[in-house]
Amino acid sequence: QEQLVESGGGSVQAGDSLRLTCFHTRAFDGFAMGWFRQAPGKEREFVAGITWGGYTATYADSVKGRFTISRNNAKDTVYLHMSLLKPEDTAVYYCARARAGSESEYDYWGQGTQVTVSS
Repeated sequence: QEQLVESGGGSVQAGDSLRLTCFHTRAFDGFAMGWFRQAPGKEREFVAGITWGGYTATYADSVKGRFTISRNNAKDTVYLHMSLLKPEDTAVYYCARARAGSESEYDYWGQGTQVTVSS
């Protein structure tokens, strides 16, 4: 009933592009969604967020101008388009659901997908 499944991760070289996909069940309809990432030895950090309607997106400074978050609510899918990837982007990327009525607090995460960027 409540499920987030990320896919699209992989090993690429610096400068390459990847698109991460987050499939969610309809129980998530109406929620703002976001992407987070966590590298080994580091804390989880916010990457990008998007409102339910998809009209407003927020990005971490480290990815602004390189990553784009989008969603297709008819397909219950959230995307993270990543371009100009850098080695420092290497991390496990998680799709997350914002708390009801919130666009800054998140309460549910998927299992994550690994992104590895080599120089």
